[in-house]
Amino acid sequence: MTKEIELKTAAEAVALDKIMVGISSCLLGQEVRFDGGHKRDSFVTGTLSEYFDFVPFCPEAGVGLGIPRQPIRLVRQGEEIRAVGTRTPELDPTDDLAAFASRTVSQLTDISGYILKNASPSCGMERVKVYNDQGMPERIGVGIYAGVLMERLPLLPVEEEGRLGDAVLRENFIERVFVYHRWQQLRGNGLTAHKLVEFHADHKYLIMAHSQETYRQLGRMVAEAGKAELEPLADTYAAELMAALKRPVKPRQHVNVLQHLLGYLKDHIDKLDREEMVETIEQYRQGLVPLIVPITLIRHHFRRYPDPYVMRQYYLSPHPKELMLRNRI
Repeated sequence: MTKEIELKTAAEAVALDKIMVGISSCLLGQEVRFDGGHKRDSFVTGTLSEYFDFVPFCPEAGVGLGIPRQPIRLVRQGEEIRAVGTRTPELDPTDDLAAFASRTVSQLTDISGYILKNASPSCGMERVKVYNDQGMPERIGVGIYAGVLMERLPLLPVEEEGRLGDAVLRENFIERVFVYHRWQQLRGNGLTAHKLVEFHADHKYLIMAHSQETYRQLGRMVAEAGKAELEPLADTYAAELMAALKRPVKPRQHVNVLQHLLGYLKDHIDKLDREEMVETIEQYRQGLVPLIVPITLIRHHFRRYPDPYVMRQYYLSPHPKELMLRNRI
C-alpha cells in the first residue's frame, strides 16, 4: 500500500503576508462620493481583506472637489475627452485628476493590484459614459485617473469591482495579483538568470493554461537568460507574462493542462484510477462539475505519488484555497 503524504505546492509552502492592493476609497465604505455616500463592497471588505492590505485613493476628493460635490461626467470636446461638471460645465478638473494620478502612480511601487469603482468618470476602467455635444452618452470611455494609472503601470493587475461579481473574472484578477506579487518579490530580492528560470518553471502550467503560444515564447526567452542582457529580457518577459495572464482561461485550456499533469501519473496509478481521472476531467469539460473537482482529485494522486516538479507548480494552487475561487468556474 502506498503511503499518502501531504502535498504542498510552492504556493502553499510560503507563508503569505498580506499583499498591498490599491482601491477606490468608496469601495471600503469611506464616505467620499459626490453625494457624501459610499459604495462599500462586502466581498472586498470581507473576504479579500483577509489577504489584501488595501491602499485607498479617491482622486475627486484628492483634487479638492469637496464632499459632497457637483457630479462630473466625461464629455467629448473636439478631439479631447474632458471631465466636467454636470450642472456647471465650466468646472473642469481633468488636468488636476491626471496630475493627481501621475503623483499617485509614483507612490505605488509596492502595490500588486488595483480595484477601481466601475462607471466612474475618474476611476472607471472601461465603458464609462462619454457624452457628445448633443448630450447623448456612449459607453466608450475610461476614467481620467484610471487611464493614467493603466498607462503608467501596464503590468499592474487592474479590475473593476462590478466585474469581480463574475466568477471567471474574479479568479483571473486574483490569480494575476498573486503572480505579479511574486514577480515583484523576485525583482526586489535581486534578479539572476537562475532565479528567472526557476520562476518560469514554477509557473509553467499556469502560463500554459492561459496561452500555449506565450508559454513557448517565454520558454525560448528564458533559455537565453544566461546569454542575453538580463534586465531588458526580464522586462520583456514580465510584459508578455502579464499580458497572457490577462486572458481568462477557457475550460478546454484547463483540460489540456490537466491531461498533461495526468501524464506524470501514468506509471503510478492503476487503470481504474486513470479512468476515474479521465472521466472527471471530461465532466469538467462538459460543465457538469467545477474546476476544483478534477484539481482536488489530481492533487490526491500526487499526494500518494509525489513528483518534485509538479509539487512546485502554482497551477495547482494559484491562490489561497479559502477563497474558493475554483469552486465556481
